[in-house]
Amino acid sequence: MEQLSAGQKLDKAFEKLGKEKSISFELDLDVDAETLKLMDASSDPEPGEEIPDEAAELISGLKVSVTVESKKPIADSEGKDFVGTAVKVSSPDGDLLEYRTVGDRTYVRSDVKTLSKTMGAPLPTADQLPPGAEGLKKALEGKWVMFDTKAMEEAGRETGQEPSAVPSPAPTLDAGAQKKLAKALREVIAREVEFKTTGGEDGTEHITAAAPFRTLAGELLGEIRPLVKGLPPGVDLPSDKDLKDVPDAKVAAHFTLKNGELAEVHVDLGKLAENAEVKKFGLVLKTSGGVKPEAPAGATELDLEEIMSGFAGVMMPEEGLGEDGFDESGLGEDEFPDESLADDAA
Repeated sequence: MEQLSAGQKLDKAFEKLGKEKSISFELDLDVDAETLKLMDASSDPEPGEEIPDEAAELISGLKVSVTVESKKPIADSEGKDFVGTAVKVSSPDGDLLEYRTVGDRTYVRSDVKTLSKTMGAPLPTADQLPPGAEGLKKALEGKWVMFDTKAMEEAGRETGQEPSAVPSPAPTLDAGAQKKLAKALREVIAREVEFKTTGGEDGTEHITAAAPFRTLAGELLGEIRPLVKGLPPGVDLPSDKDLKDVPDAKVAAHFTLKNGELAEVHVDLGKLAENAEVKKFGLVLKTSGGVKPEAPAGATELDLEEIMSGFAGVMMPEEGLGEDGFDESGLGEDEFPDESLADDAA
């Protein structure tokens, strides 16, 4: 009865989330830089392609916060129902990238200095852009910029196909197939997953769900394949052969419920790492920490012509620039903006 009651509690917690019209969550890795280096070494990278120490430090401290808003309950929503999205990627030293869609506008800002250093490929500075590219200059300075979402999507479609072509609809399952799939997945989870629940203080409960990873993945895919076979080409699921080399170690997910509502999920992935020295590697999701999808004040508008001319300007060799459009002398510390993204928050 404990196994069934724990599963039912999780079902109800997720049902409650689906009834909300707005969901916020924060995602981060439970791992340190040294462990990331060990995992990278297990993949046998080519000489010179090992993950840099600076990148490992940055990745180990990353947090991604997301908020999604809809006109309907999230579980009943389709693409047209969503009215706002906000995504923010942060490090211990500050925000790296922030993205919001509000209505028909998309807003973006980023810490160019940190991102370019971590990637090992410095981006151009504002003074390397051609005259008139004020919006792109603001973007390189870490300021908010915005553009028309539909216009950008249309430009992307025209780049990849004939302008007159009609975009293909996104692959979807009909309502009946979705219900069958949900029922099948619940049956697999009830059959393969071991649940254990313990009570806590102030209405807090901890539920652990554990299962052999390859076995569970194979069972889930076995239920999914018959339902998606009618979808358009390009929707490819892993085959049984693909899963053959996947570890069958038991993976545990730890759920924290607060008064019946999902508060946190911690998935322990350490046993799936190829390096036996990896002891701690997890994924943590908290249902909090999102940024409300609101239009930030003072954003500079970009138009498609400015974007295209701006990138063309930085990519074309000019006097004092290298073949890639960058100053061959390198980009010094004083050439990057040092304003914190937090200083320009709305």
